[in-house]
Amino acid sequence: MKASWEIIEKNTGVLTVEVEAEKVNEALDKAFKKVVKQVQVPGFRKGKVPRSIFEARYGVESLYQDALDILLPDAYMEAVKETAIEPIDRPEIDFDNFAKGEPFKFTAKVQVKPEVELGEYKGLEIPEKDFSVKAEDVDQELARMQERHAELVVVEEGGAQNGDTVLIDFEGTIDGEPFEGGKAENYSLELGSGTFIPCFEDQLVGLEKGAEKDVEVTFPDDYHVDDLKGKNAVFKVKLHEIKRKNLPELDDEFAKDVSEFDTLEEYRQDIEKRLQERRNSEREQYIESQVVEKAAANAKVDIPEVMVENEVEHMLTDFSNRLRMQGLTLDLYTQFTGQTEDQLKEQMKEDARKRVLHSLVLEAIVKNENISVSDEEVNEELEKMSGLYNRSAEELKQIFEANGSLDGLKRDLAIRKALKLMADSSKMVPAAEQNSEAV
Repeated sequence: MKASWEIIEKNTGVLTVEVEAEKVNEALDKAFKKVVKQVQVPGFRKGKVPRSIFEARYGVESLYQDALDILLPDAYMEAVKETAIEPIDRPEIDFDNFAKGEPFKFTAKVQVKPEVELGEYKGLEIPEKDFSVKAEDVDQELARMQERHAELVVVEEGGAQNGDTVLIDFEGTIDGEPFEGGKAENYSLELGSGTFIPCFEDQLVGLEKGAEKDVEVTFPDDYHVDDLKGKNAVFKVKLHEIKRKNLPELDDEFAKDVSEFDTLEEYRQDIEKRLQERRNSEREQYIESQVVEKAAANAKVDIPEVMVENEVEHMLTDFSNRLRMQGLTLDLYTQFTGQTEDQLKEQMKEDARKRVLHSLVLEAIVKNENISVSDEEVNEELEKMSGLYNRSAEELKQIFEANGSLDGLKRDLAIRKALKLMADSSKMVPAAEQNSEAV
């Protein structure tokens, strides 16, 4: 097979391909084996018609479309590989003739990834940010553990406070008329949690056990139920029970109950260590995100709209999958929010454009730095993944190869190397210095 590539305009070119006559004939043979299974000719069992009889009766031309369907995809992909282009959209195929015993020539008009003109991407200065762990951070973590291990104690006297859990009946009306979803009995609500409509929970603070109250609220203009948006409502509320959190003492006994340590001081040190590990990871992520942002800002590239549209589709699919994990569908989400799928896509477009830009810039840096990934590095990554997925590295490798995803894994590893190169060469500077330089 012969293939050549010629750019005809920005990010678009023509792939010219010539396939040998032998491969054309092989495709016709495969097409015949497929078609003959459906053919019924008097004197022959179904699927047993000789090739010569079939062609005499129907003509070899009757096989051309099936042969094209067999030949074209493989020929196109082989030509893409041979010319080392990177298509970003479906090609526009054009050909004049397809015939048995003759070479097959076709052209494919293809949009490819754009060229990136890199600017500075090493030695970048990024705004300084503190990732150290302070005593108050440890205190906050201990307070969260206190909350998690608190007991709810029934309050017999006195009014409800923020943080209390109350058991209530309520029924809402608008202009004196009940509305769907506005009534419940023995509903458990934590005051101050922001679960209910704004101002609802605040009006229950101070209410005592057995008390009743009319709570007046206004539904937000962006409320998920169209009929209730911006409407004034009155809820008749009866409070049955108040429960208050009884926090355990922060002492050595608490440390023994919630951890493997014998003293509170040891527990504090462990919390500090784990928090610092988390902050170190956050620091790495911060530096990487900053250097990518700056490298992208320094680069010049004309992003084809089709790449943005494809990324939006990927983002929408990911969003839909996350909704399914929460027991929702995309259709239900759009009904609840009042947004259409097209509006969601429009909201995602700017983020999609940024993702495409970052990806193109990182790939260009990988190429510019001649970054490669060895088989040993791939195997090391598969070993790490094996513990995560509870499968052997060899099994994972076979899965990647079967799905054609091994090159994608190598690409990800190469991009990680590029990120590390950029991050290692960067330096943090006080924000004031950056601002003065910008001026």
